[in-house]
Amino acid sequence: MGSRLKYISVYRITVIVWMAVKFLLQIFWFQKRHRIWDQVTKRKWKELLKKQAQEYRETAIRLGGLLIKFGQFLSSRADLLPRSFIRELEGLVDRVEPVPFHYSKKILEEEWGCSIYQQLKSLHESPVASASIGDVYHGTLHNGASVAVKVQRYRVREIFNVDFKALRIVFFIIGKFTRYGKKADLPALYKEVVTVITNELDFRLELDNGHRFKRRFKDFPYVYTPYYYQEMSTERVLTMEWIEGAKITDLSFMKKHGIKPEKVAKTLFDLCVEQFLFSGMFHSDPHSGNLLIRPDGTMVVIDFGMVGEVKKTDADSIRSMVQGFILEDYDRVVGALIEMDFLLAEADIDRVKKIIKQTTDLYLDGGFGQLDANKTNDIMDELQVFIKQQPIQLPADYAFLGRAASIVVGVLTTIHPQVDLIDWGRPVIKRWMSGTDSHTSFYKEIIRESAKPLLSLPRALIQFLEDGNKQREWQRSRLQKKFFHQFYLLYGLLAFLVMSAGSGTVIYAFVGNYSLLLLLGIVVGGIGLFGMLVVTVSHFRMIKNTKY
Repeated sequence: MGSRLKYISVYRITVIVWMAVKFLLQIFWFQKRHRIWDQVTKRKWKELLKKQAQEYRETAIRLGGLLIKFGQFLSSRADLLPRSFIRELEGLVDRVEPVPFHYSKKILEEEWGCSIYQQLKSLHESPVASASIGDVYHGTLHNGASVAVKVQRYRVREIFNVDFKALRIVFFIIGKFTRYGKKADLPALYKEVVTVITNELDFRLELDNGHRFKRRFKDFPYVYTPYYYQEMSTERVLTMEWIEGAKITDLSFMKKHGIKPEKVAKTLFDLCVEQFLFSGMFHSDPHSGNLLIRPDGTMVVIDFGMVGEVKKTDADSIRSMVQGFILEDYDRVVGALIEMDFLLAEADIDRVKKIIKQTTDLYLDGGFGQLDANKTNDIMDELQVFIKQQPIQLPADYAFLGRAASIVVGVLTTIHPQVDLIDWGRPVIKRWMSGTDSHTSFYKEIIRESAKPLLSLPRALIQFLEDGNKQREWQRSRLQKKFFHQFYLLYGLLAFLVMSAGSGTVIYAFVGNYSLLLLLGIVVGGIGLFGMLVVTVSHFRMIKNTKY
């Protein structure tokens, strides 16, 4: 009876909307009863959110459809939900009961326009995987090649369209009756959800994504993307090469075939860094089920239903934002956030800038290596409060990027627990920070910032003298770096003036045929040139040894 009910529109809409209304009423009543937020209240609050998330997960598994995909979407949105709620949703795996085979067979024959056995020599009736959108079957072509055939589930588009209507009602209620509705751009968020999830319902887009990924990483070492049979793929059917292999986290498989886990982890790290930092498409769901390892050590990437894209303008904005953090130019940081549509129109720019500066100064001056678990939790809590206070809304691609990065870190630590992400990432970050136009652009930025010694040096000294004893110790390391940059620049400028003076003397003596003056000019110019070389090399080494 329950399996039949989930296909009834009124039932689905009622269940989804009532669950949302019940959650809102529980939250309203809790806040009404608890005016003082002490430790006991906070603990009860987290328990309430955990209970709600568990109910959402159970309902999603029971109904299937949009709730599973929307739950996965929400699990990437730290800007929308508390961490205690998200933590529960992260366990929402897209695995459901398969549909009866005769439904899948009917869809195959409708899409192919012929009997399935005209296309296939054989097809196993039991799917090897079942998700909210499609079931995957193992088949064999007439030439003997093994294929994986993904078939859209029975009435799935109809179910999703009903769920979208329910979601619109929920968003309307949130917009009219909650404070969050006044802060967030709910119409834009609804559009994002519909666009992202609807794209997964068209397997032709997944086919195109697979081809794009294969082209982009065709020469990437030890990485393979399956071959797709375009002539056997439609909006509701996707046919691809069958891959024999194990999950990338199967350490016993690696040991059996003499594969080094560290090498596999490094391959995955390099592949994902290339996707996440540089413009182009990236895989949004790189969990261990979508990453396989072959007996020869080759990593296979599958399932391109969920992808995001880092546009070139976005990559430049992210790079500019990171440079802003390093150079303590918070106007640049905020400007990059605006360019990337992180900040909505009504954001208090001055307050955003102030909070970013305070948070950065408080936690990052000591270096990332000094962040323990407590500090990390403090950062996350402060960011959560910060996001609640300001009209910030992550575009879907950035949310997926963050989710994908966190999934990859989990996979990496499973494969190779001793992984040193900072050590592996340092050369890539330096290359990325340089940008695509110039390999020295970042260093130019540092030099440009350091070219204000007559203004910034006195200002830094005054700030140092005015700060209390507690602040002085905290700022000493940062001030020393600033001073060294400025002193190197001053020494370099003096050396350049000496070299210029010597060059001018040489030219004047050469024209006037003054041999003694010519010799003097060569000596002075040589001293200046030597000084410039020493200063440049020393400054470059200091920058190179700085850990970002």
